Amino acid sequence: MNINLLFWILILLASIWAAHWGSDKLAEPLNKLRQQWGLTEAAGAAFVALATASPEIGTNTASAIQGLSDIGLGNLLGSNIVSVPAIVTVAYFAAQKNSQNKPDNFSQPLKIKLEALTVQTIPYLLIIGLAALLTIPKPWRGLQPIDGWLMLVAYFIYLAQAIIRNQQKGTKVNWKTEEIIVAIAGILALIIGAYFTVTATEKIVSILGIAKLIGGLFITSTLSIIPEVFATWSVAKSGQFTAATTSVIADNTATMTLAFFPLALVSLPVENIKLYSVNLFFVALLGVFYSLFIYFGKPKYSFSFKEVLVLNSIYIIYLLVMIFGVLR
Repeated sequence: MNINLLFWILILLASIWAAHWGSDKLAEPLNKLRQQWGLTEAAGAAFVALATASPEIGTNTASAIQGLSDIGLGNLLGSNIVSVPAIVTVAYFAAQKNSQNKPDNFSQPLKIKLEALTVQTIPYLLIIGLAALLTIPKPWRGLQPIDGWLMLVAYFIYLAQAIIRNQQKGTKVNWKTEEIIVAIAGILALIIGAYFTVTATEKIVSILGIAKLIGGLFITSTLSIIPEVFATWSVAKSGQFTAATTSVIADNTATMTLAFFPLALVSLPVENIKLYSVNLFFVALLGVFYSLFIYFGKPKYSFSFKEVLVLNSIYIIYLLVMIFGVLR
């Protein structure tokens, strides 16, 4: 392997780890606020997504600042596609290992509270539809500053409805100075990690001779999901199935809006409308199937093993369409 390529791959992995470490440290005080305000699991996921989606937001901000917006756009679309089957699959198998289930019995469905449908998935689909309306039609094709502001407003409407719905009585939490200091350190790690994530991706695609958009779409987004996979396994195994599984939709909503914002501010044109449209279509398709499985599974379950396979099959179809159709 090319030594330079290996070096920048290691830098990319270290940068992604630093960004996710930072987001974890930022998420801890937000989790305390969630408990203090009495937010439900699904509503809490929307709030904590301000931190958990921050690596993607930071990466896209850095890509816009560095003049490498195509990497950010690829990361935005790719992370919203690969994350759904990956997180649901990991949550499903982690749930089988939960103490409430029989050991090694992989037939137990993954149960999600129905509030996830109205609080998370329906608003997410509406936001995807808004993104398509703002960026695909020829008269105003591409990402423009007005689009970014509209998506920013859409996110805060989504966040407000998530917080207001089904709010419960809060619990008292203790705050420590050390937690605030660590959270600030997390923000610094997040900024540094985001900057070098973009830099490393740009170096890797240059060495491989591929487009920056493709690098963000398949390299940055795929590697970025790894820390989230480990976090999902831990949360689902502890029995917090709704929080573990709906966090992916909360993160994707934040990515589709807050990570969209910096790219729109620098007026990013969509040069390959076919590639962009196909990716946005699969972002929506996975969101639709995710929603349908929650709706039709009520009240007994949300994701059975067959439905987990369907989500993974959609991702495989996406890869085949991209390889043999769009990128050919």
